[in-house]
Amino acid sequence: MLESLSTKVQDESRQGEAYAPSAAGGREYKKKFYIESYGCAMNFSDSEIVASILNDNGFGATGNYAEADLVLLNTCSIREKAEQNVRQRLHLFRQVKQSKPGLLIGVLGCMAERLKGKLLEEEKLVDLVVGPDAYRTLPSLIEEAETGQKAVNVLLSREETYADISPVRLDSNGVTAFVSIMRGCNNMCAFCVVPFTRGRERSRNADSIVRECAGLFEKGFREVTLLGQNVDSYYWLDEAADKTVTFAQLLEKVALIDPLLRVRFSTSHPKDITDDVLHTMARYENICNYIHLPVQSGSTRILQLMNRTYTREWYLAKIDRILSIIPDCGLSTDIIAGFCTETEQDHQDSLSLMAYSKYDMSYMFFYSERPGTLAAKRYADDVPEETKKRRLDEIVKLQNRLSHESNQRDIGKTFKVLIEGDSKKSTEDWKGRTSQNKMVIFPKAGTSAGKGDYVWVNIEDCTTATLIGNTVQEEVIL
Repeated sequence: MLESLSTKVQDESRQGEAYAPSAAGGREYKKKFYIESYGCAMNFSDSEIVASILNDNGFGATGNYAEADLVLLNTCSIREKAEQNVRQRLHLFRQVKQSKPGLLIGVLGCMAERLKGKLLEEEKLVDLVVGPDAYRTLPSLIEEAETGQKAVNVLLSREETYADISPVRLDSNGVTAFVSIMRGCNNMCAFCVVPFTRGRERSRNADSIVRECAGLFEKGFREVTLLGQNVDSYYWLDEAADKTVTFAQLLEKVALIDPLLRVRFSTSHPKDITDDVLHTMARYENICNYIHLPVQSGSTRILQLMNRTYTREWYLAKIDRILSIIPDCGLSTDIIAGFCTETEQDHQDSLSLMAYSKYDMSYMFFYSERPGTLAAKRYADDVPEETKKRRLDEIVKLQNRLSHESNQRDIGKTFKVLIEGDSKKSTEDWKGRTSQNKMVIFPKAGTSAGKGDYVWVNIEDCTTATLIGNTVQEEVIL
């Protein structure tokens, strides 16, 4: 699962994000679309692909659903709460549609793929149901829906689907961007619906990835995040040159575009991240020293039930290996509380693994059974909800302490920070991130740098989630 990472409780999906109109070079559109995205970073990236397809077919983006001709929800199915959030939004849009009969409502993404035609039965005013691999067919589906027919396409692909589409950067800060490098997942983790909603792994043409990243740099972007359900298993065969490109080689290709282009990636499966990747990260200063390495549980017994294919000891050895090659590497993870049959000792194993790994940030959930998964078929969801919530609360409290301690260790240090824009709390301050993916807030006064520039910042204070500092070098780092 992919997320823009921060330390917070994650017993529910990231709330939907609506996009404001993007720059379209003065182009006028006959119709308007409104889109909300839920869940992982891949969904947010997919929404930018959808926007590109719609722009080419006469639809412009709007941030106001009341003026839209087409309302789309790009959905997540990772937890039941995520689907409940979408159904609540559909209830609102149904009310809008009653006063605007020509309005079309569409459900995209993983929820569309999982529920398929059932969505049309349960949500009577939904007009389109479109799976993650079928966005190219949106124009014809919209035409079909405009005639009063229900339009559905949830077919999965065996090939990379959107490599030649240039995404429209919706509501972009102009500094950071997502770049999809692969789709699907071959890991049948017992709790996860992704292999069923996004299909099997297929990697995108490496040359098209490098071209997209280079194009972003030329437009002023200074950071790209390479996205995939499991980026470390990226593998592309260049038939023309009769050679393969691994993820470590792809990382290097993107890093070589320009030293001023930062490179991040998400997400890694512990079993697939290699020493080649770690050494490539250590070799290039512009590849960020940060790895999101989901563990899910600290108990070997639970990991086996989850079909994670590694033990507690193996995972801890991987943490040691990462830090031996990249000593200042930032680390984050995913943790699930209350998986099937989890005992108090299993829970304590998770807490002790977190304490050993000293994660800077975590995504934390309690287990939510998803229909169709291996866990739903094989195991009883037998941990009481109050126990799940209590265990999750203990995990959150531990992570809050670990995050605060991690930030306190950075006080007095100086970091290279990429300025992303104004601080949320004050236009007098900049916000930006370190290589380790920590947010830094510092005053604009005292520096001539601006958005998209790099500056050195000395850390003077911190909160659990944020570093607070002052610039120690006024000029922009070139």
